[in-house]
Amino acid sequence: MNPVPFEAARAWMFEAALPLWADKGVDRIDGGFYEELDPAGCPTTCAFKRVRVMCRQIYVFSHAALLGWKQGADVSEWGYKYLVTQARLRDGGWARVLSRRGAVIDSTIDLYELAFVIFAMSWRYRASADTEARNHAVEAINFVRTRMRAPNGGFWHSLPLTDTREQNPHMHLAEACLVAFEATGEEIFLDTAREVVQLFATRFFDPRTLGERFDQTWARVGGGVEPGHHFEWTWILAHYQRLTGEPVATLAARSADFAERYGVDPGTYAVYDALTEEGDVLQSSSRIWTNTERMKAALGLFELDGCDPRPALASSCGLIFGRYFANNIPGLWTDQFDAFSKPLTTTTPASCVYHLFLAFSEMLRLEPQIAKLA
Repeated sequence: MNPVPFEAARAWMFEAALPLWADKGVDRIDGGFYEELDPAGCPTTCAFKRVRVMCRQIYVFSHAALLGWKQGADVSEWGYKYLVTQARLRDGGWARVLSRRGAVIDSTIDLYELAFVIFAMSWRYRASADTEARNHAVEAINFVRTRMRAPNGGFWHSLPLTDTREQNPHMHLAEACLVAFEATGEEIFLDTAREVVQLFATRFFDPRTLGERFDQTWARVGGGVEPGHHFEWTWILAHYQRLTGEPVATLAARSADFAERYGVDPGTYAVYDALTEEGDVLQSSSRIWTNTERMKAALGLFELDGCDPRPALASSCGLIFGRYFANNIPGLWTDQFDAFSKPLTTTTPASCVYHLFLAFSEMLRLEPQIAKLA
């Protein structure tokens, strides 16, 4: 078994990624954060800024500050002030997309964006004790619960309404509410997370697979399933059980088992982008975030039942460092490869700094316990 590269992950986070994205990924001209960087580490000409990406970057630098990276506090504050000034709408919602200069170009109320607003505000509050950030998180969850509640359980994906119901924004809402409960102690967040976990058990997940899209009666709409989301839910369920003591370990294990059994290339350990519900490969390409979620799932199961995470951590880290980080300047990566290890992208999206930073920080958080397995 290859060793888990704790030191390499720590060095990448604090010596490569954070300095690069704090320098090149921050828009010091128009505010906020850039959407992506080119291979030289410079901002591309991308003309928009998604609110979810700004929220993710606020999380990264807030968490970095809590871990002792002092510059993180200032970068977090820079992103926070921009987000509140430019993206908050008069009715209490938040925009979906801004122009490069900060004008609202898509005012759709999106559950995905609101989930990450709660996530960002909660981490900002943890890092700064800023009660305004806490208040924004509380206001956002109240908006979701009063303005976006849908019949038959769950919440609308967006306002104006669409024909489909979406699993993914609910998943991130649960993730955000667990963090928000830890940060604030407000029961409304835990109640919402509990509601979404119940949806997972009764609507999203059948005995072996996680649906992505549904009609208004919760019947699945085609398009395949994503092993990355199976892994991501495993980690969220583990977090939920740690906080509540409510037993969801069986569901977490089933979700990971399907993804591990059918969604991981046996030769490279890359996590496929999509499968059929029967477990056949639908998209053999692999984005970097699907592999970070395999790491988090292994860590979640380790905390739930002591299952040894080292094989998954070593193989996924080996892939990430050896394929995705290779041939890039430190702090950047190639976002997606095909099944033959051919790069499918040339720019590095800021949206995935969150995935990498969270997976590595979770691995480092559990380093002392993992070391005892040796």
